[in-house]
Amino acid sequence: MKKSISVGLVSLGCAKNAVDLQVAVGHLLGAGCTLAPDPDRCDVVLVNTCAFIESAREEAVAEIRRACALKAAGRCRAVVVGGCFAQRYGECLAEFFPDVDAFVGIDAIDRIPEVLSRALTWRKGPAYFDIPQTAPRRVFDPPVPALRFTGAAFAYLKIAEGCAHRCSYCAIPGIRGGYRSRSMKSVLAEARALLKTGVKELNLIAQDPMLWGIDLKGGKRLVDLLKALDRLGGEFWIRVLYSYPSEISDNFLEWMRTSRHAAKYIDVPLQHTDPAVLRAMARGGAVKATLAAAERLRAAVPGVTLRTTVMTGFPGETDEAFTRLLSDVKRMAFDHLGAFAFSPEEGTRAAEMAGRPSAAVARRRMRSVMSAQRKVWAAKAKTMLGRVFRALVVAPGVARMESQAPEVDGVVLLEKPRRGAAAPPVGEFADVLLTRVDGYDFRGRLAE
Repeated sequence: MKKSISVGLVSLGCAKNAVDLQVAVGHLLGAGCTLAPDPDRCDVVLVNTCAFIESAREEAVAEIRRACALKAAGRCRAVVVGGCFAQRYGECLAEFFPDVDAFVGIDAIDRIPEVLSRALTWRKGPAYFDIPQTAPRRVFDPPVPALRFTGAAFAYLKIAEGCAHRCSYCAIPGIRGGYRSRSMKSVLAEARALLKTGVKELNLIAQDPMLWGIDLKGGKRLVDLLKALDRLGGEFWIRVLYSYPSEISDNFLEWMRTSRHAAKYIDVPLQHTDPAVLRAMARGGAVKATLAAAERLRAAVPGVTLRTTVMTGFPGETDEAFTRLLSDVKRMAFDHLGAFAFSPEEGTRAAEMAGRPSAAVARRRMRSVMSAQRKVWAAKAKTMLGRVFRALVVAPGVARMESQAPEVDGVVLLEKPRRGAAAPPVGEFADVLLTRVDGYDFRGRLAE
């Protein structure tokens, strides 16, 4: 580029979306762009959007309008929209956002510099689009050394793109395309680069990490990748996030039980436990694994931390079906649990299904699930007080234990060290004594 362009970033959605933005920004920096401290004063505002559920789309719309208002006020020269919202709705967005200068799809994130350059030179007329008409097919390897927005202590390592499942409620396959694994070589190269910079936690992410390698030649699967990562030197955690219940293999559990790096933590989104509802969700093949998930995982990996998510208000969820879900939530006693109300997504089978409870009923049931989970959490948290745990310092005065995944599970807020004692630096492990529960967080101090 002839002149350095300053870019203000707005990042929405999940960690996988944030990794895409990191890749895009890596290309921007390589093209000579600079990053603005905030999007309120820059040349171009780049809004990286999510479109998974209604609340995500509402957030995307609000941020796009905010960016357009900045442009109208002369605080930026152009607005570019990328991510899942742009990919999902394509050129129809130009009608709703006439002040947006360009839209870029998921398969074009390496062309972001060109898109921004075009946006700045675009004159009156329709917005510029770089959104291929076909479903996304590419998988991106980030520039190495990789850029990251997570800080010094941890990083997200995206090992695959797209989804092989066709859950009846989910629009992700239509937005992100079919399952595509990154090569083992590229994943290991990124992992080595991250560890070299001092990262102490590698969070492996994908729509379904358990399927890694299914589309690659050579027969390598996730456990082979994990064992290769295990052979890398140093003290660090490997955390695998998001696991379809019926795909958690005995080999994976054996790796977790014996690995020197594995965080004994499994995020297994059950979505529901009533067999009829699971079949309507097109998750009928996972009924048996779903109902026995907590017991099986705890028996295979003693001390494992379990997280799940469940959905209320799905079409066909009767009072009896919800009662079963609520009973199973109490029985399984997950360490961490999130609940959300069903959101009908256009283009999905579930959006056309009959028998959907009202939105008010779905929200009431969601609140009931979270109320039950708060009691489970309070009992579990109480047993942890007065004990010492290994924790990773992720920010000044803030640490996370092996049982706490980034951004979703709470943290340990550290007391100031006693006079004369040094605070543990960010990016280092420390032994922490838990002293108090503070909502879903803990208070603690460095162990003697």
